[in-house]
Amino acid sequence: MLDFRAVRQKERTMGNLVAGLGPDDLRGLTNEMIDTMLGMIAECADADVTFTPDDPAANDPAAATQEELNMPWTLGHVIVHVTASSEEAAAIAAELARGVPHRGGRSRSEVHWTTVTTIAQCRSRLEESRRMRLASLGMWPAEPQLDNTYMPTYPGAEPVNAVIRFVNGLRHDDDHLGQLADVIAQARAARA
Repeated sequence: MLDFRAVRQKERTMGNLVAGLGPDDLRGLTNEMIDTMLGMIAECADADVTFTPDDPAANDPAAATQEELNMPWTLGHVIVHVTASSEEAAAIAAELARGVPHRGGRSRSEVHWTTVTTIAQCRSRLEESRRMRLASLGMWPAEPQLDNTYMPTYPGAEPVNAVIRFVNGLRHDDDHLGQLADVIAQARAARA
């Protein structure tokens, strides 16, 4: 998997990290990430999916309701969140690769976390996300238009092309691996 530490510590740009990556590399990285998450949940049971962990730092500024703002995320919640974010990144990346100017806004669809209550649903969601992400790479032309970029509005942003946008989804997955491990550990301890 890609090591995002240098990017997070602002020692390296995302553009520098992904230089030379193409669709085949992105396929491999996607499979590696999905396989990692599937491996993490391999020993989980249904009770782990809806277990509410202890997370005093929980803060979701994009929460749908005020009640969810500081609510700890269940295993099911983490899975639907990371898959939706990476699918969004993949969809936007496919447009950029085809030369479509970025129109701003979101391209996101997230299954509501309360509907995911079994480990089979978590596995299914991850496999569906793998299928969707890989399918999006099939939309890239033989010669992706990597000079088609947009500029995010946050401070210190760099221009984002199709490869960077796709990998930003993988980075977001990676950002949540520690949270996923913590939720699983707490759920297993509670079950034991």
